[in-house]
Amino acid sequence: MTVTAKMVKELRDRTGAGMMDCKNALVETNGDIEKAIELLREKGIAKAAKKAARIAAEGLCNIVVDRNTAYIYEVNSETDFVAKNELFLTLVDNIGKALLDNQPDTLDDALKATANGKTIEDLIVEATSTIGEKITLRRIDKLTKAEGQLFGVYKHMGGRIASLVLIEGGNEDVAKDVAMHVAASNPLFLNMDTVDPEKAAHEREMLKREFENELAEETNEKAKEAKLKRIDQIVDGKLKKWYNETVLLLQPFVKDPDLTVEKYVNANGAKVLAFYRYEVGEGIEKAQDDFVAEVMAQVRG
Repeated sequence: MTVTAKMVKELRDRTGAGMMDCKNALVETNGDIEKAIELLREKGIAKAAKKAARIAAEGLCNIVVDRNTAYIYEVNSETDFVAKNELFLTLVDNIGKALLDNQPDTLDDALKATANGKTIEDLIVEATSTIGEKITLRRIDKLTKAEGQLFGVYKHMGGRIASLVLIEGGNEDVAKDVAMHVAASNPLFLNMDTVDPEKAAHEREMLKREFENELAEETNEKAKEAKLKRIDQIVDGKLKKWYNETVLLLQPFVKDPDLTVEKYVNANGAKVLAFYRYEVGEGIEKAQDDFVAEVMAQVRG
């Protein structure tokens, strides 16, 4: 498979590795981006694996709440300039109103939801025509609450990041604090029961490979043998650290790192039931045409 400049650019953005390291990894993995990321990570070259799927597009994330229903949603534009445009902001507001009025459960249903006699899909088409950029409703999620439950809402940088949480017990301040924490710490799972077994198994395997590669560079044979005997224990320790970084209830609470989120909510008579965190452009590759020219110039020169 031919490795293109665009593929090299994506891998470089997602790992922070050098251009030639990225190219070589792609050649070795026959152009498979995900396998190339793992290869760079195993070799200790990847600097920022956590940047995977975080190549930003533009737009806004928003949250709307009406009594027992809340929606979090993302509307994308091509440029940051348009994301600040009054027409775009009005569209975002109208989409929120349509979601609350129609109560859709899926993105497909949301696009058919109506506001002022027009569907969200029609409103987006009109806005695209007027503004001159492609605009999309990318995703939605819905939460409903029962008696004794509360929503927590937090938006950062005007909607670049938005988080919505549902708690039971506690009060509005606790709900907002948890939402703020979710926005800041980007948890992947609510608790240990919700951890994806496949992701955990994959992470453990990656940690083991990383450790084995580190050992390969160990020159002291006695130290190497001692570490080999403890490999499972060491990898388990590294995996525990990964859990503490990715599981919401295990994370150090942003307002008081001496407490975990679980201890904080328990101390306030609350329980976290669900959360969503959106960041503008997660997983969307933003076109950078000049990079192709940059690479070609280096190849030719």
